[in-house]
Amino acid sequence: MDLHNLALGDRVVIKRISDLTYRVLPEKKMGNRKITGFRKTQHPKVLSLFAGCGGLDLGFHKEGYKVKWANDNNEWAVKTFEDFFGKGIITDDDIRDIDPYLDTTIPDADIILGGFPCQDFSITWKQPGLNGERGNLYKKFVNFVNAKQPLAFVVENVKGLLTANKGKAITAVLNDFESIKPGYILYPKLYNFADYGVPQFRERLIIVGVRRDTGFDFSHPKPTHGPKGEKPYLTSGKAFLLPRPVEEIKENNVHMNIALKTKERLKKIGPGENFTAIPKDDPLYVKGLISHVYRRMDPSKPAMTVIAAGGGGTHGYHYPIPRAFTNRERARLQSFPDNFVFAGLPSEVRRQIGNAVPPEGVRSLARKLKDLFLKKYTPVNLEQKSLELKKMSIKERVEID
Repeated sequence: MDLHNLALGDRVVIKRISDLTYRVLPEKKMGNRKITGFRKTQHPKVLSLFAGCGGLDLGFHKEGYKVKWANDNNEWAVKTFEDFFGKGIITDDDIRDIDPYLDTTIPDADIILGGFPCQDFSITWKQPGLNGERGNLYKKFVNFVNAKQPLAFVVENVKGLLTANKGKAITAVLNDFESIKPGYILYPKLYNFADYGVPQFRERLIIVGVRRDTGFDFSHPKPTHGPKGEKPYLTSGKAFLLPRPVEEIKENNVHMNIALKTKERLKKIGPGENFTAIPKDDPLYVKGLISHVYRRMDPSKPAMTVIAAGGGGTHGYHYPIPRAFTNRERARLQSFPDNFVFAGLPSEVRRQIGNAVPPEGVRSLARKLKDLFLKKYTPVNLEQKSLELKKMSIKERVEID
């Protein structure tokens, strides 16, 4: 049997004979335990793919999950991850060269987390989708789930995944994950992390997959902040003041040098406004292609989306001080704690922060999923529900508060 041409969903056991020889055993020899007999645990074991600096992992870590293995190929993100979570957990190998069926260094896990590269699906820039260089890397995630058969997995990506390739991208992603045996039921939801205690309006698609034979009928957590929750939004101004003024933090807090003309331009832009606040006949007017250009924070509201880029006036800007955000301020807006220190030059740090998942934004999700691993639920038959969901349109399936 050719191990690298297994059909999606094929289940086999691979016995290592030597470094170069493997024996493929039929499924009946697996001794596969009944999923209803899985052990409850306070500390579910995590595999993390496309981990970046570890924002998604940090949110789950704070709820008691333990990352056992991770991968990312950005050297500075890997260094940041190691500095916080410890050495020996994350690898910097190209994920395209990692075979989860054969690599014996990859442990089994209760859950797999990750956000495959999103740039090819982003509506902020060009959107080649599945046709882009990295658009098909989600299939590596599919292979890991197929090989490890976790009880659950969590996929994070940009909102643009819903529209890329005229809707074909999200359809392909859902179909491929649902094709994995013994069967997963998928729960997609469009989150705005400001609704979950993050001082930033940031929309992201999260897909939770649960093994159908667990009988765990997952539901996404309800918003906790803003008009849909019980608490007010955490504002950008408050985030810069608590738990202590952000100016007091030494790490990743270097101020960027900006031109005098840029400072004068910022003085003409009010809280929450961008380049469009400057009249077109003003000598300091600049044409912007996206709303991030010279966008200043409104201290009374959550910030707009923090992005990884920084050129062309897209650094994100303070108010009332006419300057760009420091990386520590960006980290506060992304809900990273002050003891989470980022490695690399400022441009590399900015990229890590902008690409990360806000850790506080996924903690309620992690808590909701914990019921599965603690067996705090009444099992139901998910086979029929899965069939019904597959008959629905993507628009009907994606939960939006």
